[in-house]
Amino acid sequence: MSVAPVVKYLLRLAVLLSAASVLVLTGCVTVPESIRGNSANPQQDLVRVMNAPALYVGQESRFGGKVVKVDNLSGRTRLEIATVPLDDGARPMIHQPSIGRIVAYIPGFLEPTDFNRQWVTVVGPITGTEKGTIDQAAYDYVVIQAAGYKRWQLAQQVVAPMGPPLTPWGWGGPYDRGWGYGGMGWGGYYGGDARVETILTE
Repeated sequence: MSVAPVVKYLLRLAVLLSAASVLVLTGCVTVPESIRGNSANPQQDLVRVMNAPALYVGQESRFGGKVVKVDNLSGRTRLEIATVPLDDGARPMIHQPSIGRIVAYIPGFLEPTDFNRQWVTVVGPITGTEKGTIDQAAYDYVVIQAAGYKRWQLAQQVVAPMGPPLTPWGWGGPYDRGWGYGGMGWGGYYGGDARVETILTE
């Protein structure tokens, strides 16, 4: 056997193992302790809450998104947040459209320059609604008394092209052109251009 097919096989095996490790890490995603809350499933359906806010007063909730306004008040800070859906780790899904806005009151002073236009997740009981405006439009904000919060950091990662979906024969199925006996090898990595993806990290 020539050296070239072996090297090709080892490279594809490395890609496969790397992908498997990503899947394992993805399955182990946990919510950071600061925003875990006290209940097993904090309310995260903002549309449902906005439709009948009085029904959810006192219920623990967890929402996240981009901070669009910071106001320091006496003994607490008011964050106005344009919310988006959260992933399994309670990270805002930054590429999703906003669901609506909430107001979160956080005890103490928060430096506005540290939070304005930043991505956050808050957890705490729903306390009602607050009337306000967005530009010239009247708006009823759902209000959260935040018991915990998390400010996320934007980061970038390079995502390698993985080709067709993974199968028991590797990427591309048993008839893939990759190295292997009887088409049962680890082939299926077709190459292509990698892409840079923006994500949130702790």
